[in-house]
Amino acid sequence: MEEAVKFYLKKDKENSLKRFHPWVFSGAISRVDGEPVEGDIVEIYTHNGVFVAKGHCQIGSITIRVLTFENETIDQAWWDNKIQQAYNMRQRLNIGTDERTNAYRLVHGEGDLLPGLIIDIYGQNAVVQSHSVGMYTHRDDICNALRNVFGENMVSIYDKSSSTLPFNADLKAMDGYIYGTNSTPVTVSENGIKFCIDWASGQKTGFFLDQRDNRELVKHYAKGKKVLNTFCYTGGFSVYALAGGAEEVDSIDSSARAVEMCNRNIEMNFGKDANHNGIVADALDYVKDLGKKYDMIILDPPAFAKHRDAISNALKGYRRINANAIKQIAKGGILFTFSCSQAVSKEQFRNSVFSAAAMANRNVKILHQLTQPADHPINIYHPEGEYLKGLVVYVE
Repeated sequence: MEEAVKFYLKKDKENSLKRFHPWVFSGAISRVDGEPVEGDIVEIYTHNGVFVAKGHCQIGSITIRVLTFENETIDQAWWDNKIQQAYNMRQRLNIGTDERTNAYRLVHGEGDLLPGLIIDIYGQNAVVQSHSVGMYTHRDDICNALRNVFGENMVSIYDKSSSTLPFNADLKAMDGYIYGTNSTPVTVSENGIKFCIDWASGQKTGFFLDQRDNRELVKHYAKGKKVLNTFCYTGGFSVYALAGGAEEVDSIDSSARAVEMCNRNIEMNFGKDANHNGIVADALDYVKDLGKKYDMIILDPPAFAKHRDAISNALKGYRRINANAIKQIAKGGILFTFSCSQAVSKEQFRNSVFSAAAMANRNVKILHQLTQPADHPINIYHPEGEYLKGLVVYVE
């Protein structure tokens, strides 16, 4: 058996690992014994040779993503156990245990101690996304683990990693089924509401599962209101608003295909006569002139900052779009506003909304502070995993 590559840390650089933070940065490394290849499982030692952890090696400032703090063998049984643990947690939380909600996240990267791996479940189908070369090289082990845990309840596993792998790895990854097959879109249920999911050609894994609880809150407040859902994608918030008794819903997205899927989801749940308008338009431009028509506005834009260098421009973008919405929402209106930019902190996002309210010169009250649901857990030792931030505000 080939001996593992060993990374030795500089003095005291093991302290964060002793607090179970799952990343090793390049600046913490003193020397390397062996010739690491990106994606290899490597061992991590203190400067004086004490074992600390094992993880996937990668190119970049984050040099190792930790898989285990135990000196254990990472084999098929290990992968089976990790997927089983993730599944058991969802079962204990009553997530995915009945047909009212059969779409959920099974593995959430560092939150499930599997950094670089995302697995979403849609009924009897799994969609896998690798965000590291290491996870991609283990896709057969992951596929086998899913089949071992779910048994006959797993009919297809789709690998959708081509757009999430590091570009410089040059793996030439192709999206496709690694087990079984299925025709998309498929219909799933979330809180008893039906949605068409197309993981093959849709964004992310096909749906934004992280907004499930927040969509339910929209439903709670929507009765009798005229609602604007910007960046609507396939209409998750729009469907919930109508389910909550909204008087009228307008859904805006720059993608004609997204609006088409939104219209399809509306019709599937409410028929052809639902009081809904799907509009293909740039949401940033659309919110500039609303005429105080809407009682509820939902701002759920794509990530404005995907890395720290873009934070300043991202915060300006959040201020601008929120100022326009707050300025033009009807008196007594409710604004749901979100950031999914991991690089932007809760405090930074909240301050940007505060600045937007001041720019709009309106009195604004915070009703709720929102985050991701329980199937997107945040590892307490890895606060960077809290990527979804949201506020619900009342505008007087």
